[in-house]
Amino acid sequence: MVDLSRRNFMRAKNVATPAPIRLPWVADEKLFTRGCTQCGDCIEACEEKIIIRADGGFPEINFAAGECTFCQKCVVACDELLFKPLDTLPWQLAIEIQTSCLTKKQVHCQVCQDSCEPQAIKFNYIHGSVPQPEIALADCTRCGACVAVCPESAIKISTALLGVGHE
Repeated sequence: MVDLSRRNFMRAKNVATPAPIRLPWVADEKLFTRGCTQCGDCIEACEEKIIIRADGGFPEINFAAGECTFCQKCVVACDELLFKPLDTLPWQLAIEIQTSCLTKKQVHCQVCQDSCEPQAIKFNYIHGSVPQPEIALADCTRCGACVAVCPESAIKISTALLGVGHE
């Protein structure tokens, strides 16, 4: 089994690097790194081309490249038993809007809201300020559509268990 934290330490990489975002429906990180053969079938199957080969050759999601449509093709393409049933939540990820958001600098921008199909991002109008974004966590699928379009890369999706709607 590949221990990616040890690999990062040996490369003198920042050992506090956030955990990678694996494919939707991955059951468990340890099971995934033990069972993934790094064949690349999931990468080839991804219509959105957001699955990349990352540290140790393992696939992970790159939301900067686009959104996940939850088409399930990556799961179907995999011959290994690494995934939860497809009728469960695809993943539990945290999402937050960081202070680098243009609205925090009093610049009007709502591109994240425009890209959000489930309409989980709303803008609150505040007297004397440009509208400020807020994520309705219950409605957000963590598809990443808002991440790729943000001109300031101010929306972060991570493997942390608790998400924050805004800072």
